[in-house]
Amino acid sequence: MTWLAAVYLWIKVFHILSVISWMAGLLYLPRLFVYHADAKPGSEASETFKIMERRLLRGIMTPAMIATYVFGALLAGIPGIVDWSSGWVYGKLALVIFLTIGHHEMAKRRKEFAADANRYSAKFYRIMNEIPALILVGIVILVVVKPF
Repeated sequence: MTWLAAVYLWIKVFHILSVISWMAGLLYLPRLFVYHADAKPGSEASETFKIMERRLLRGIMTPAMIATYVFGALLAGIPGIVDWSSGWVYGKLALVIFLTIGHHEMAKRRKEFAADANRYSAKFYRIMNEIPALILVGIVILVVVKPF
């Protein structure tokens, strides 16, 4: 694992970039859903949203989520980087799990839109749009302040 310590800063850079990319998608996809929910199924706007949503999820969000996990695991594997006796790291991991669940829920909603079978209102997606931001605030506080 000493080779990991030698490239620690690079791993950290790629982890941060991955997180930013994933979060951008987690914040933008529900916003697309807000507008898509108001578009008539089969309309030109609806078909355009379908393409945008699929490309965002498959081309950016999912690869960024995977990269976040890979680089995060590499960071966690470097001796001395994570104090596993501190509670903040477990809080952070729990919040990352919630982001992952949210990611998969958004993927389900995207499939519903793709099949013209959306079941939710634009208001639902506006609320859904706020949840990743709140989780992100919690993660940043835990990582920077390490309150427990």
